[in-house]
Amino acid sequence: MTLEEYKARYGGQNHVAPGWDAIDASLRALYGDQKPQHCGTIIKHFLGGRDPIDGISTYQSDAGGAAHLHFCTYGFSALYYDEEAVGQDFSRFGFELTFRLKPSQEDHEPPIWVCNLIQNIARYVFESGKWFEEGHWIPANGPIRADAQTDIVGLMFVHDPQLPAMETPHGRVEFLQMVGLTSSEVADLMAKRRTTTEIAATLSKADPYLVTDLARSGA
Repeated sequence: MTLEEYKARYGGQNHVAPGWDAIDASLRALYGDQKPQHCGTIIKHFLGGRDPIDGISTYQSDAGGAAHLHFCTYGFSALYYDEEAVGQDFSRFGFELTFRLKPSQEDHEPPIWVCNLIQNIARYVFESGKWFEEGHWIPANGPIRADAQTDIVGLMFVHDPQLPAMETPHGRVEFLQMVGLTSSEVADLMAKRRTTTEIAATLSKADPYLVTDLARSGA
């Protein structure tokens, strides 16, 4: 459907969610009929809710031969039809976040701590107006999972290897995957001894899908 066709069909019906539908379509192309477990907000952010991200879906993935959980956000990009935003180069912040996690024995359901982590990152983005791009990284100022003994204390951002960028009526959206960093990797980045590109290249030799394992430590 062209931009003009979309505008003619839906006009100003703000309840229509072309951004949400586009994310669903990308995930459906990857996972087919698999029904994800979804963590949604009770009060949407645009209605005054505290959490900026309206939803996070979790899929079971075996990409690379290693079973893991694959999370995807709904809300960094424009989800609901907005006449003023139609035709922009980028949809709101221009990305959605994904995260691949090797589950622990305690993780019988999609780990709520991941949803909390993502919402905290979203608050920073929405409040500061700053966004992430491939190659960016952030320290977590402690373990990314507060109730676990883990050396994963930072995150870097890469393009999700299975979800290509997409065009929506509101503009382009990229899928940026968060990848856990150890304390030594964070130290290297702070000291500029290595770049995120170099770290990702090293990690991808063992795992091209860059699944975060909370048990990982060292260089």
